[in-house]
Amino acid sequence: MESNYKTILVPVDGSNQSEDALAKGAQFAKNNDAHLDVLHVLSTQQYGYNYGGMVDGDVINNLVEDTTDYLNKLVDRIKKESGLDDISIHIRFGNPKTVISMEFPRDHKSDLIIIGATGMSRLQRVLEGSVSSFVDRNAKCDVMVIRTNTENKPYVPFPKD
Repeated sequence: MESNYKTILVPVDGSNQSEDALAKGAQFAKNNDAHLDVLHVLSTQQYGYNYGGMVDGDVINNLVEDTTDYLNKLVDRIKKESGLDDISIHIRFGNPKTVISMEFPRDHKSDLIIIGATGMSRLQRVLEGSVSSFVDRNAKCDVMVIRTNTENKPYVPFPKD
């Protein structure tokens, strides 16, 4: 499928769903001759209570280094699999919901967000709410929610009748 999308955002969080969304996003970007931005958001919310709002600089450096390594390996693999070279990686701090749906697309002029359906457990979705649902409801650009793996099989089998 071809369209007028030129800057595609795919957020990844380390889950299989987000990595499958990236693989599909890379193919979509290649088919549309589009630029692909791969984003990982380091949530600042998880540190506010644990460390009284103060996080050691070494912790931040380690997080950024580990995330950079993960993204570089992931993008290298995706480049080999898809043949797409126009890929950039980004790391941001903040609330993943607002960074993915509002801040990053505004700053990078994203015209499509491709996101995995969920990387959370059912309990996490109940407590925190789904990032993909928030992005789908609040983004100003088009959003494609990926609900299947790279073989187009659903992650959760449909119940038998």
